[in-house]
This record gives sequence, C-alpha cells and structure tokens, in this order.
Amino acid sequence: MIRSREDLTTVIENEPALNFRTPTDDDDGKEIWHLIKNTGVLDLNSSYNYLMWAKYFDQTSVVVERNKKIVGFISGFIQPNKPDHLFIWQVAVYDSERKKGLALSMLKAILKRSTCKDVHYLEATVSPSNKASAALFKKLAVELKTNCQITECFTVNQFTVIEHEAENFFTIGPFQNA
Repeated sequence: MIRSREDLTTVIENEPALNFRTPTDDDDGKEIWHLIKNTGVLDLNSSYNYLMWAKYFDQTSVVVERNKKIVGFISGFIQPNKPDHLFIWQVAVYDSERKKGLALSMLKAILKRSTCKDVHYLEATVSPSNKASAALFKKLAVELKTNCQITECFTVNQFTVIEHEAENFFTIGPFQNA
C-alpha cells in the first residue's frame, strides 16, 4: 500500500522509532478501536466507525506506530461548511507513550499535510475534567503563536447518557499552515 508523502518517522533517544502515517482500512480499524477502549476515558464507538475513519478521513487523521503496533491515533476532518477549519474528534495515546509530546506531534503532523494547506483554524470539544486535552490544545496554540478561545459547546442535558459531561469548544487560530 502506498502511504502518504507526509508520513514521518521520528526517533526518541534510546527508544525504537515512531512511525507517523495515515490510517488504512486494512487492520488499523481494529487496533484503533482497542486503543480507544484502553484509554478508559474516551467515548468508544463501534469498530465500524473506526474503519470508516481509516478509509474516508485518513488524510486528516494519523496513527503512530512503535514496533509495528499502533500507540497513538487522532481522528479529524475538514468541516464541509468551513473548509479552513480542521475539527479534531478523538486523541488517543497509550499510557506507555504519554507525557512525551506525542499528541502534540501528531497534531502537527496532520497540519503539515497538503490536505490541510488551507486550514487556518483547529477546533475540538473537550470535557472540563479532561485536563490533558485542554493542556494539549492550549500548548498547540502557543506553538502556533495564535489564540485559543474556549466556549461552551454541548451541555449535559444534550446527551442521552446521563454520565456524560458537558463539552467545551476550543478554537485555535488563525494560524498559517506550512
């Protein structure tokens, strides 16, 4: 299978290389589902859903492998009614890979792709208790030398599941894409 020209491999000292690439619909959907499930905090969707992301939203999503095992995944899409806005849906990293800057590197890898050449805003929803994701998006705004605006998006009453928290809406931008 031909991979995107934007695929990256990075080496962290004394660790096997990380391979950043676009997801594919061969076996990635299963591995992504297991990754999301193992985070224990993200909403787990059907395996079909992750197959669809890997097949139809591959250019705005990323998987990261170490030793040929997926250790990170971000799903995103360019909004049809706002083609300069990339919406990030889920960010997942295995515990063993956390606190190494991997999620930030994955976001940057997506933004560097030719598919995102006209993207000047990144958007995401984050629950108030998800401090790690809030910090990630704020750090991205700092690195892109731009604004991070946080507003209310979905209230608790809008969800069918009683235990679901409200979601805040993060808007990062405007920024210039390379």
